[in-house]
Amino acid sequence: MKLLFVADPLESFKIHKDTTFVMMREALRRGHQIWACEPQDLVWRSGGRVVARQARAIALTGQTSPWFEVLATQELVLAETDAIVMRKDPPFDSEFFYATHLLGQAEREGARVFNKPAALRDHPEKLALMEFPQFCPTTLVTRSEAAIRAFHAEQGDIILKPLDGMGGMGIFRVGADGLNLGAIIETLNKDGAETVMVQRYLPAIKDGDKRVLVIGGKVVPFCLARIPQGGEVRGNLAAGGKGVAQPISARDREIAEAVGPLLAARGLLLVGLDVIGEHLTEVNVTSPTCFQEIFDQTGFDVAAMFIDALEGALAAPAG
Repeated sequence: MKLLFVADPLESFKIHKDTTFVMMREALRRGHQIWACEPQDLVWRSGGRVVARQARAIALTGQTSPWFEVLATQELVLAETDAIVMRKDPPFDSEFFYATHLLGQAEREGARVFNKPAALRDHPEKLALMEFPQFCPTTLVTRSEAAIRAFHAEQGDIILKPLDGMGGMGIFRVGADGLNLGAIIETLNKDGAETVMVQRYLPAIKDGDKRVLVIGGKVVPFCLARIPQGGEVRGNLAAGGKGVAQPISARDREIAEAVGPLLAARGLLLVGLDVIGEHLTEVNVTSPTCFQEIFDQTGFDVAAMFIDALEGALAAPAG
């Protein structure tokens, strides 16, 4: 099969931990063709089909650098691939949004896209958890400074975060003393111009922010607990958290088995659920990671499970 990965520049990959890399490696191992492009390569001219202007067919070198070689570079009609895997990292900005529209047009032309472009638009990673109040911590989404201050007065210890952040960027904790709350609100909501998510602080973060993966509606049996280090409140690996793979708990499974199949039915083949203690805190759909960390520590091949699910989805009628 011909698989096109829409991703960040290949040259930027850190292959010792990159999830898209191991997806590609597993697909190549099975004999599939791998092509890659960036969102900026997508082009749609009136009367024509959506193309990737400079798609690259690649092979792996087996080395760290360079880790790939280019076999061919050409304009590629998206509908002439067997599958498109959308793996552009956040933030979900205007350009990401426009890319999903071009991919949506490619779908109308016959392409198969995973995760589905409309589902990516419909499930912003911070906001998507609000659909599941039975699992999420007490949470407020607002532009209002007064509402945030009232929430802090009620909850006492809170986390504030921007809706478009990634890797722990822009996350603040404010305790009962309210220290710097005004300055943090000003930084995040920009005088009411931008929406902020505010959540009750969960002390269980000390045991890790767990990434629970769901592939094709099925739960990966191991998660990666990202444990804050050095006094940090953030467990994100990009913020210096330590990743510790562990079997998922009964509560993790309860959440994943309730949420995962529902999201899979909407066209989200791969979902990364963030769980702190007993609570769902984020629903990651753009470019979920942690495949390699789980495999390295447990031996469970998440990439193989993903390619199995991708092949299974392609064997089923498009819906």
